[in-house]
Amino acid sequence: MVEGQNIKIESRWAEGNYDRLPGLAADLVRLKVDVIVTYGTPASQAAKQATGTIPIVMAAIIDPVASGLVTSIARPGGNLTGQSMMSPDLAEKQLEILKEVVPKISRVAVLHNPANPGNAPQLRHAQDAARALGVRLQLLGARGPSEIDSAFAAMTNEQAGAVIVLVDAVLQNNRTRITDLAARHRLPAVYGLSEYAEVGGLLAYGPNRLDMFRRAVTYVDRILKGAKPGDLPVEQPTKFQLVINLKSAKALGLRIPQSVLVRADEILQ
Repeated sequence: MVEGQNIKIESRWAEGNYDRLPGLAADLVRLKVDVIVTYGTPASQAAKQATGTIPIVMAAIIDPVASGLVTSIARPGGNLTGQSMMSPDLAEKQLEILKEVVPKISRVAVLHNPANPGNAPQLRHAQDAARALGVRLQLLGARGPSEIDSAFAAMTNEQAGAVIVLVDAVLQNNRTRITDLAARHRLPAVYGLSEYAEVGGLLAYGPNRLDMFRRAVTYVDRILKGAKPGDLPVEQPTKFQLVINLKSAKALGLRIPQSVLVRADEILQ
């Protein structure tokens, strides 16, 4: 397929404002597109509410079952399918990496967006992992830049030793602000997307987002060839990438253990 020849792509972007999503989804439905591709839980929910007939491919979703988007991973039913970013042990792995890098941490802040329903299952997994590892969590919500600033101030006041930043489009749009604040407050941080490490974040551990988008294209291809989305199983991540920013580690006065370095998929100098 070549754009402009045998396929036309209609793009809509909410610019981090989830309130705009229902209108954008309705606009695509009015255009009678053949397939809608979404990124994230809020966009997927808006698309589902806008249409029960146009196929929807979720390019990256946290937990489609818990979010009520599909009935099951194996047989989604309805008009949605796609890629899940959720792995039950992801938060545990992130906490384990933090503990290896900063062995003495006992209190970890978790930055999330309360407006994103996809963050709720991530928080539950983080709380389960924290109990297993003997770590106390400080849950802090942020819907935008001013609340992000307040959240980091609260982390300092409560003497958090590190921070986990959950996957969310609004937080991702503010990733430079977040990584700068983590550096300013001298908080070791682990993120779920590699883009954070690229702008100064210490550690990133999670599924490869670009690979998930590439995989989503195969769903679109199969649906355009006649497959029903409800019959196509939702794919869960099987490979995760660890990215380490050594410059940020040095600025924090941290020495990354060799046991962590050898597991890294990418090391930024």
